[in-house]
Amino acid sequence: MAPVVSSALASRLAFKISRRMNLVSGAVIIGLLLAVALLSLVWTPLPPAKMQIIHKLQPPLVFGLLGTDQFGRDVLSMLMAGCWNSLSIAITAVAIGGTLGSIAGISAAAIRGLFETLLMRICDVIFALPPILSAMVLGAFLGPGRFTAITAIAVFMIPVFARVTLATSLQAWSRDYVMAARALGNTRLAISLRHVLPNIISQIIVHGAIQLGLAILTEAGLSFLGLGMAPPAPSWGRMLADSQTYLALAPWLAVLPGLAIAIAVFGFNMLGDGLRDLLDPREARR
Repeated sequence: MAPVVSSALASRLAFKISRRMNLVSGAVIIGLLLAVALLSLVWTPLPPAKMQIIHKLQPPLVFGLLGTDQFGRDVLSMLMAGCWNSLSIAITAVAIGGTLGSIAGISAAAIRGLFETLLMRICDVIFALPPILSAMVLGAFLGPGRFTAITAIAVFMIPVFARVTLATSLQAWSRDYVMAARALGNTRLAISLRHVLPNIISQIIVHGAIQLGLAILTEAGLSFLGLGMAPPAPSWGRMLADSQTYLALAPWLAVLPGLAIAIAVFGFNMLGDGLRDLLDPREARR
């Protein structure tokens, strides 16, 4: 019996450590990316848009730490500046979409009836139009740029957060503390703000961290199609698009921005998993 108990305790301890490792690993990765993004606002090895044709397609460590592209621009400087552009677009879009979607979901849970049905049908319509397609439509009217990318991603995020918030809010409305608040005569708005929102905010935060990884991928896809940041502003997605012609001559032009995108998505996913394990009371009791 003792070996079985010891094995169970060891397994449980390993599980708890792995949960904390997800959070720590994700926080470290995202923290480093944010530090690089902020640093790029005040310093890069060379101006990201500076062209030096005489030094074009230089491999890493020959000219600059990570080499140069087809125009002689420093790849490290472009990656640093692209980090700020990618993260700022993703974070802004998720913040806007998450806020609007959460408000809609909480309101629908409080009002119910026709408003809830109408919100779900609107969500279905938006889900039928992927953010890439939405950006193409917006780009036709507004032109490519930061605003187009943020708008396209935020519009797609609204129904994502609305559905999650509605589901968690409906669970909260069935709890005893909400029933007691209603019996005391509190309005639906007061109950939503004082009792429902504080009890679902952790799920919103976790979902937001996970959706940031998807937003990074979407922004890269938009930039790859020419619908993201307008040149000469660097972007990881457009760096990938520009590298296609030079894959045989300069593979690092595709590998480095692709690796940056993968690291950012991995970091946000790890952070989201760690926050879920930390903030979800059901996980905490396991």
